[in-house]
Amino acid sequence: MRHLHTPHNRLRPWQRRATDACGALLLLTGAVWLALHYGRGDELPLSAEAWALRLHGAAAFAALFMLGVLAAAHVPHGWRATARGRGRPQRRWGLLLCGLAALLAASAYALYYFAPDNVRPALGGAHSAAGAAMALALWAHRRAGRRSLPS
Repeated sequence: MRHLHTPHNRLRPWQRRATDACGALLLLTGAVWLALHYGRGDELPLSAEAWALRLHGAAAFAALFMLGVLAAAHVPHGWRATARGRGRPQRRWGLLLCGLAALLAASAYALYYFAPDNVRPALGGAHSAAGAAMALALWAHRRAGRRSLPS
């Protein structure tokens, strides 16, 4: 019988690749959309801007699926493992990642369905900042994980 978790709670290769692909696509399409949206001045929206947003939304659905995959095993196992005293920085980064994921999902939902025009720029800015913070927090979480491995 195969073990549910890899040593030290590392993601399985397919999980790492899928998570990285979702994150890279989200970061890239978000940056492209920002550049197109704010770099065009007062011109009408470009079709490339709409496609960047569509791809960003599709990547977000995939990322939500991967978040569910991680929430089922990686997060609870990591929580238990760090409760024993090892990997406290990794636990803090993991908590931040979970919080940022929730903030990103909620702000995306609000931007798509509810945000009035006078709130959209500020909410969009917060969403963009949280996305950039997510990339940095993921890097720090992985780095903390490598540091907590026994030599």
